[in-house]
Amino acid sequence: MKKRKGYFSISAVAQMFSVHQQTIRLYEKEGLINPKRSEGNTRLFSEEDIERLEEIIHLTHNVGINLAGVEMILKLQKQIKKLQKEMNSLFTATQKELENDLLETNHTLKNQAEKLASIAGKRTKRSGGKVAQLSGGTHHDDAQ
Repeated sequence: MKKRKGYFSISAVAQMFSVHQQTIRLYEKEGLINPKRSEGNTRLFSEEDIERLEEIIHLTHNVGINLAGVEMILKLQKQIKKLQKEMNSLFTATQKELENDLLETNHTLKNQAEKLASIAGKRTKRSGGKVAQLSGGTHHDDAQ
């Protein structure tokens, strides 16, 4: 259904969906929709109300679900959206934490590599051009 701007009366909404106004009032009475009211107590349906009503009508008329089932489906959809938001927040927080840990680890590794390079450079200078072999403890000339 196309996006609509503003608010709509119950008669306009009933005509949009080819349902009786009383059907819409029943959905309101059952708590499935909650349109705003004007100062004169006229129902004013927003775009969100119309989208929700479209879903309710689809479930009841096309799928054959009763109002109790529709209510349960709508509640479950709301819970799913809430859980999805929580999961997305957790994923985002975890991703940021992992990125920070990676940066910190890379920084630490870089510092350790620089220290090792410095130590290796000092040993080479002390041995007069000879490179120390770490595992065996013996020295070999570079010319060999």
